[in-house]
Amino acid sequence: MSWRFQNSWNASACARNLQRHSSSQVQPQSTALHFYQNRQLELYASKEANRLSLRQLVFFGRSMDEEKLIKSANYVRTELPVRIAHRLRDLQALPYVVVTQEGVAQVYELYWSAFEKFRRYPQVTTLEENQAFCGFLESILDEHAPVIPSLSLGLSLSSPHLPPDSLDAFMRRMLVSRISRRVLAEHHLALSKSLGTNSLSLPDDPHVGIIYTALNLRHSIDKCVALLRSRPHDIEDETGESVPNRGWPEVIVDGHIDIKFSYIREHLEYIIFELLKNAMTATGLNHRSSSSLPPIRATIVVGENDVGVRISDQGGGLSLGRIKSPSDLFSFSHIRNATRMDDTRLGALRSASSRGVKATVAEQIRPWRSEQSNVDSNNKDPEREAGIAPHPGIGLGLPMSNIFTTYFGGTLELVSLDGWGTDVYLRLPKLGTNLEGIEL
Repeated sequence: MSWRFQNSWNASACARNLQRHSSSQVQPQSTALHFYQNRQLELYASKEANRLSLRQLVFFGRSMDEEKLIKSANYVRTELPVRIAHRLRDLQALPYVVVTQEGVAQVYELYWSAFEKFRRYPQVTTLEENQAFCGFLESILDEHAPVIPSLSLGLSLSSPHLPPDSLDAFMRRMLVSRISRRVLAEHHLALSKSLGTNSLSLPDDPHVGIIYTALNLRHSIDKCVALLRSRPHDIEDETGESVPNRGWPEVIVDGHIDIKFSYIREHLEYIIFELLKNAMTATGLNHRSSSSLPPIRATIVVGENDVGVRISDQGGGLSLGRIKSPSDLFSFSHIRNATRMDDTRLGALRSASSRGVKATVAEQIRPWRSEQSNVDSNNKDPEREAGIAPHPGIGLGLPMSNIFTTYFGGTLELVSLDGWGTDVYLRLPKLGTNLEGIEL
């Protein structure tokens, strides 16, 4: 008997016993009673997700009117419960010790609640009903903010119970599906807000919903550099000792700097921001005793079907003492990345789970600006005083960058030149024809 079948049989038996012993009392039904057997879940999980490309999203949304907006609302209303149902089935296939782990159980309850809410939501037929539906979507997005750190915490704690390949494949399916649902929801919200305007005709940032049709890669890199160079200098070495403040390294951008292509700007800038943040920190650490810092170089190259960015630093290379290869930094398994079980990282994930993580640049710079504002006004940050301020060491930057990159068929590769620095190769499709990388 396989461990998955045995696990399912035992849990189903427990659920039947719970039902039998509680039949004489009128009690609200727990989702645990239907953990493995639910007809509605089976119905939705048997459906295929309707994967889309950036080009399809742009084509449908570029001439938005009331009829198309209502159609968009009902597509989101019926598509999201299908995608959630597949992930609920994924959670149900985990060993019982993992499902009941801190963080994982919370995510399951959030997903079950969202599935039930979407499944029961009535058809949208008017603009007024669409406005209410948008409010509903925003509430779901806010409720699911803890999903990323909660899953990472739960799977880190469960790492001893899952083979590395199984753990990483599960996390990839969960996170890609989460991104896909947020894209559909946020795209519809943006289309609803822009109804009656022609956002494609904007001279600087033409866009359809959340997709920018002439995204200037050089401008996005410059924006991330400016934000990173304006942040507080808070580099600490492996012993926790502060590194002398010599500012942040310069970033030189060269290559095909005039390229513009269609992409989701929030995704692109999150990836660039994370890669440059790591490069700047490594450079500051490696040259802590130098009077000046060597520059980081970002080279843009345009191919026939894709756009490439190479980010090269002189930060000494990746620390391979606790990993076997650079790609292990994308892993959620402690076998591949031993830092997953560090007490400080687990504590940071618990803190992040309490407030949520949406994986955006705006979310990362908010605490820096808040801290600077408090310094300027001599006020104390209540979150930091309470010990729940955003923590830089939750270990999600590179894994999430990799997930964002591969969502529409891109690639992210790390090459460590030990003793010198690191080259990061980012490749993104530029034609917008790749379908979402959802795995069912």
